[in-house]
Amino acid sequence: MMAQAKSQEVEKSGPSAPQLGTFDEMENRLQEFFRRPFSIFEPAWMPRVKFAKEEMLVPAVDVFDDNGDIVMKAELPGMKREEVEVKIDDHTVTISGEKKHEEKVEKKDYYREECSYGSFTRAFTLPAEVDTEKARATLKDGVLEIRVPKTEEAKMKEKKLKIE
Repeated sequence: MMAQAKSQEVEKSGPSAPQLGTFDEMENRLQEFFRRPFSIFEPAWMPRVKFAKEEMLVPAVDVFDDNGDIVMKAELPGMKREEVEVKIDDHTVTISGEKKHEEKVEKKDYYREECSYGSFTRAFTLPAEVDTEKARATLKDGVLEIRVPKTEEAKMKEKKLKIE
């Protein structure tokens, strides 16, 4: 007689949230209180309503070294070239812009219009050994990329450190 294979189901679970210490939890609650001072009166089960003004206006920016270039990538979804300004000098790159979002929906039964406006500025200090004359910026698919090449002297100064 052939033995029947017994199927076993693997328990599925999602990623678990990290456990915060008492100090971290208190800090998070204080930050939330100062962002929304009347939130302590809301029941815990009530979902938080987000308003257009609360949209994150300051873009996230990654800065890294790529083959001798200092590269900055800023997330600017929905923004056009005309709405973004990049300034560079010997020590600083400044990204600024004004975000304007208007959405109108007109249908047979209803009309809705939502608008949000806001400006942002981010500044980053550059290493002294970069060639700002050869810097370039591109905006494609909502990502602003700024490349500033290092000078030859800066490339020669780099060395790999032994990890002890």
